[in-house]
Amino acid sequence: MFRLVRGEEISVKKLANEHNVSTKSISRDISRIKNFLAENRDLTSNADLKYCYVHKAHRLITDEFLTSKELFAITKTLLGVRAYPVATANEIIGKFKKFTTADDRKKLEEIVRKELYHYKEIKHDCDSVTDNLWLLVNAIHDKRELTIRYYRISRLMTEKRIQPASLIFMEYYFYLIAYYPDQYDTPRYFRVDRIKEITVHRKPLAANKMPDFDEGLLRKRCQFMFYGPLRKICFTYCGTSIQAVLDRLPTAVIIDRDHNTYTIEAETHGDGIKMFLLSQGTWVKVLAPADFVEEFKNEVEKIRQYY
Repeated sequence: MFRLVRGEEISVKKLANEHNVSTKSISRDISRIKNFLAENRDLTSNADLKYCYVHKAHRLITDEFLTSKELFAITKTLLGVRAYPVATANEIIGKFKKFTTADDRKKLEEIVRKELYHYKEIKHDCDSVTDNLWLLVNAIHDKRELTIRYYRISRLMTEKRIQPASLIFMEYYFYLIAYYPDQYDTPRYFRVDRIKEITVHRKPLAANKMPDFDEGLLRKRCQFMFYGPLRKICFTYCGTSIQAVLDRLPTAVIIDRDHNTYTIEAETHGDGIKMFLLSQGTWVKVLAPADFVEEFKNEVEKIRQYY
């Protein structure tokens, strides 16, 4: 049963040879497993043993198992985000492989082999990103204040007492969204991989103090995790892929189109949007608001002076 749960295909003949018993003995065992699954469908998530006539073997099928194609997609995503150390990425992918069939396992290994060989992790200051994440998850759930020792972007070590509110993944990094105690009007962002030490305080926060933080809204409005005031911007785009812009800015709406030039409005937080629009070069022209147009002009002028 354990071998079935791990994704193995069970051949009656091979298993009989392996254990030096008759095929009837193995068949009886399989019948018992089938009966158990049939009598406990709620407990086993409608699991069932299916016989594959091509491979002449039984395989466990359940509603809650990830399929080989789903595991492949998750594996490629994990490699693409580069958020985990090499050892951790290898360990997770190794676990994924165990839940595929023997044939699919070979395909998965071959497809990710070169990418895994050249995998380059993001540099971390902490000992373990996953350990940090789990500590933070529990602190958020229990509403505990934390003291963290944290490397700022300037590489200076600082110590902060904070109230964690949420976690989000964006642009290669995990971020902790937190508040300074009794300052719940402005959230602060901390890269999880820069948190060197975490101290969890015993006294929980009063339930009515913590504001309700909306991670989904933040993801839609904030680019590159640069926080700032919320504003509605307007710009034109005449590049090769309007869909790429709409995908990058979830709040973007096309309000006008003149041939291949689109006029777009979007709600955004902070200066991250300026970084994105500058990366589009001459494909973008900022139209509003006036202060944002001025900021953009000044930035372009600074760049021009480099040349």
